[in-house]
Amino acid sequence: MYPDLDVVVIGAGFSGLRMLYEARSRGLTARVLEAASDVGGTWYFNRYPGARTDSESWAYCFGFDKRLQEDWDWPERYPSQPQVLSYLRHVADRFDLRRDIQFDTRVRSAVFDEEHDVWVVTTERGERLVSRHLVSASGLLSVPYEPPFPRLSSFRGEWYMTARWPHEPVDFAGKRVAVIGTGASGVQLIPIVAATAARLTVFQRTANYILPARNYVLHDAQRQAIKANYDAIWEQVRRQAMGMPMNPANRVLGDVSPEEHQRILEAGWEEGGFRYFLETFDDIFVNPESNALAAEFVRNKIRTIVRDPATAELLCPKPDHPLGAKRPPLGHFYYETFNRDNVELVDVSGNAVDDITPTGVRLADGTEYEADVIVFAMGFDAMTGSLTSVDVRGRGGVTIAEKWRGGPRTHLALTVDEFPNFFMIAGPQIPFANAPVMIEPAAEWIGEAISYTREHGHTRIEPTAQAVTAYNEQCETFFNATVFPAGEKIRSWFVGANIPGKPHGVALYFGGYPNYIREVRQEAEEGFTHYRFSAVRDARPSVGVAGS
Repeated sequence: MYPDLDVVVIGAGFSGLRMLYEARSRGLTARVLEAASDVGGTWYFNRYPGARTDSESWAYCFGFDKRLQEDWDWPERYPSQPQVLSYLRHVADRFDLRRDIQFDTRVRSAVFDEEHDVWVVTTERGERLVSRHLVSASGLLSVPYEPPFPRLSSFRGEWYMTARWPHEPVDFAGKRVAVIGTGASGVQLIPIVAATAARLTVFQRTANYILPARNYVLHDAQRQAIKANYDAIWEQVRRQAMGMPMNPANRVLGDVSPEEHQRILEAGWEEGGFRYFLETFDDIFVNPESNALAAEFVRNKIRTIVRDPATAELLCPKPDHPLGAKRPPLGHFYYETFNRDNVELVDVSGNAVDDITPTGVRLADGTEYEADVIVFAMGFDAMTGSLTSVDVRGRGGVTIAEKWRGGPRTHLALTVDEFPNFFMIAGPQIPFANAPVMIEPAAEWIGEAISYTREHGHTRIEPTAQAVTAYNEQCETFFNATVFPAGEKIRSWFVGANIPGKPHGVALYFGGYPNYIREVRQEAEEGFTHYRFSAVRDARPSVGVAGS
């Protein structure tokens, strides 16, 4: 059995597009398989009203091509879903990537053939592709948590999922709307729905720390300044712990007086976005006292903004919930929404949503809330779901779901032992950082690993089990040095605790983006010393397929 292609890539979002560009630049034949009808990945499906990035536009993009940076204008500080999707379409067109992307194609299985060192990929339509290497670029937040309610089909109104929003506009005007979930998607959607709904009922299980985005439209002078300073921006990104275009605070809690501490937090709050915890104090995520003070500052802001004291307290995260233990969303007048007469907050932390009835939402105690429209914003089977939901089999027929039965285990978030010639972009145990800036070095590393394998006459590359164990231990060490372990109790997707029955394990690397990139580059520069290589007899290069 000989390969049709050098590389099959699953997914045509940021990761898949960048991987395709990388493969082509190295003379590799590649085909991208995409379930949607266009590029975009997460930004194709998550088209709910209010959807936008939580990272600033000038770093939520590719940096590999200066001409691309020069010819694209971002309209806002935090681009909306249509703006990000337009950008990715522009990238696909600018680099003529579409001819190697197969749309409306969902992967059913991917099985490693040990005799021939190839991956056999089968689609849901029964099509089969054989490739030497397989790259998962299916995203860390791409498989939504399906509503787990037995009687949902009995509901007589309309219902939607934020992660699978229809292309046609949804009209909330004059309707009774229920939104279940107050994570990042719900936080963005709720203020939009409240503007026209007759009645909006928000069901909240866990209060979170919502930071003000302070979004604004970029004028021409600002866009020109961004383009002129892109080299400096990317240098900031490379040095910053979360891959953001920001500077470290260079101070910790003990460096300032209590009065100065509050002034600095106030300035960070007004600056908006993640600057609240990234440019104020460098010990917020590792010093419980620093974290507690920053958290209480946010609670006091909630109490100031929300007029009804009882509602304000429901919106305040509990003291045993550290700031950042669940990913803090950015709000666009989120707390202000609860001052509207047509909005009600329902606490379901101790009285869960039990089921959906023909006329609305029923809680465990039997209380029912009538609704004409229900929106489920219940999050994702994050980090691992896009792989464990597909039949991916490595050596000996072991599936990736079986391999990760005790939680995800990878080497550098790029490879998995027992899965030769298999790579991931934005897979489990990537840094807790800005997604696009993690994608670029990952694609480059994968390209280099494939090139190294070919140039040395090998047909197989696989990390050692020892390397995977060492990296997993490193992830756990960094995680335990932060305040984030408390997230397991509050069902954080950082450890898989948001999905009932899902194995718990550290799914992110908290050692900082610069340290991670240093490790990744060192592995390549030293000749992939944590990998085993081998070759099959009579190996042939891929024959290529039409369109490549």
